[in-house]
Amino acid sequence: MKEWFTADDVRAARERIASHVRMTPLEESIYLSDDDHKYFFKLESQQVGKSFKIRGALNTISQLSEFEMMNGVGTVSTGNHGVAVAMAAHALGIRDCAVVVPLGTPHAKTDRIRYFGARSMMLGSDYDEALTLGINFIDRAGMFYVDPFEHDPRVYSGQGTIGLEIMEQRPDIDTIVVPVGGGGLITGIAVAAKAIKPDVRIVGVQTAACPAMVDALRDHVCYSRYPTKGDTVCEAIVGGIGEISFDMLPDLVDEMIVVSEESIRSAFKFMIEDEQLSVEAGSAMVVAAVREYPDLVGGERVALVISGGNLDRNILVDVLAEDAER
Repeated sequence: MKEWFTADDVRAARERIASHVRMTPLEESIYLSDDDHKYFFKLESQQVGKSFKIRGALNTISQLSEFEMMNGVGTVSTGNHGVAVAMAAHALGIRDCAVVVPLGTPHAKTDRIRYFGARSMMLGSDYDEALTLGINFIDRAGMFYVDPFEHDPRVYSGQGTIGLEIMEQRPDIDTIVVPVGGGGLITGIAVAAKAIKPDVRIVGVQTAACPAMVDALRDHVCYSRYPTKGDTVCEAIVGGIGEISFDMLPDLVDEMIVVSEESIRSAFKFMIEDEQLSVEAGSAMVVAAVREYPDLVGGERVALVISGGNLDRNILVDVLAEDAER
């Protein structure tokens, strides 16, 4: 395994970003837990910007040179990373920030991007197309590209601070379940958590609409671009995977689970109506894994990482109306 970053890098990131982020709650589930299994939601949905992404963005941008900051920063995002970069640039006094998003990105996310003073531009029909067009624009503008998950270990180290928090909040946690898109979140958490507790199990979850990481680990191919099949409520957690996660995750992850879109929609509704928690539909895939494949998830004290809370109103209305239509 190529070691792109270590737990020491994660600890340094935590000190670097501490004044700008929250230690989010780790709350026990009322409905999932029973006498033999306790499940805890790590609520990054209540993080600054309503997503874990602020951690990696801050850790990266705060280490830029004065020259890089003066030239501005830019990124490509399905929404949450873009919000995080806009917030981080604003917090660190960077005047020029551009965020490229795919067509159809929810207004709740683009409005937040603009609120923090960044330019929001829609390019490309999906994330992969937006990435190609967006990087070209950012390069020509001479801005620093804030990588969401592919090649920058500073982003991974920032996301890994969640693993430190979980193990401090509940040292008895034996399993951590993480939604997987590009792989930055799960890789960062795994490095940090296993440094504290080497036998903690790391379980990744992907939607059947885009199982890029599952297929990459199976095929031993880094799918940096990966198509989404059919409709998905996980628009923030689809597309290709990062080089760093491809290199490091095979030695860190204990189980990968693929869940259906139907089970994710059901879990999303469960989180809204029963647990009374405002979460993104894609974040509910970890809950879908517990409900659909409890034996694969395993563990007695299980942390479920709820990665974001920027709700898409159209998805919310659609999912909540499903029972009424049947």
